[in-house]
Amino acid sequence: MTRALVTGGAGFIGSHLVEALLRQGDRVTVLDNLSTGSESNLRAVRAHPALSLHVGSILDEALVDRLTREADMVYHLAAAVGVQWVLQHPLESLRTNVRGTEVVLASAARWRARVLLASTSEVYGKNDAGALDEDADRVLGSTRLSRWNYAAAKGLDESLALAYWAEQRLPVVIVRFFNTIGPRQSGRYGMVVPRFVEQALRNEPLTVYGDGQQTRCFTYVADAVEAVRRLAQCQAAVGEVFNIGQAREITIEALARRVIELTGSRSEIVFVPYEQAYPAGFEDMRRRVPDCTRLRRMIDFAPSTGLDEALAAIIHERRALLGTPH
Repeated sequence: MTRALVTGGAGFIGSHLVEALLRQGDRVTVLDNLSTGSESNLRAVRAHPALSLHVGSILDEALVDRLTREADMVYHLAAAVGVQWVLQHPLESLRTNVRGTEVVLASAARWRARVLLASTSEVYGKNDAGALDEDADRVLGSTRLSRWNYAAAKGLDESLALAYWAEQRLPVVIVRFFNTIGPRQSGRYGMVVPRFVEQALRNEPLTVYGDGQQTRCFTYVADAVEAVRRLAQCQAAVGEVFNIGQAREITIEALARRVIELTGSRSEIVFVPYEQAYPAGFEDMRRRVPDCTRLRRMIDFAPSTGLDEALAAIIHERRALLGTPH
């Protein structure tokens, strides 16, 4: 039985990962400050005898060290999340993503725990050249813009992890999530899919930022968690970086229209200029598409859940939460 520590385990992806680890027989400890996560995300497993929850920060070195000492495997998911949250809390985002990760890695190295570090497609910045493999160039904008500071911080997290592997042989695996979606994801922090779904269920206008022709690839959370679970068990994955994402693109306008169709909503689409939706100087990218060849070669896995199936699961959950009729 593996003893797993999941930082950020009460968050969107983290809570799904916790459930998967408990199903495979692990003993799981969750550390979460509940700033963007919620204890309610763990409702289905809260009473599980192999689960313990600690409300606290990854910046608390003594707490992190105590919990890591008791772990064989650390899944480090705790981070500032969502474009809007990062823009509104730039200093806290940097502290959490840089200092917090250093605290976790140092403790893991001290107690020789294996680490899986969750990173993000944001590290690629404005590189929208097409399918991006793990060694593609990172194109970042001005340091005056918090979005690119977030991208730089997550890139530094990866560099720290790889440095611990190179110099101290700390076994680390890095994953970059591409637009993961599913039940429990909040729209409060700039996540587009839950925001669209909630607007549609309320028959409110769906607000599309920019011209809506920017494309993204959306990955269902169960697929992302399965990839994480397999990579954590793969010795050959140590010291490597892996994209986790679907390769099928959709424009944000087309996504909005699909949500309206699937919900049977009377909503219209309203286009909102970036300068009205975000602080001055906000920059976006036109495309963000993952190349997941390395993932397939390493663990013979690729995300397979289609967008409609993922949207249906999210719509079902949101209907229940909002009390809207089917």
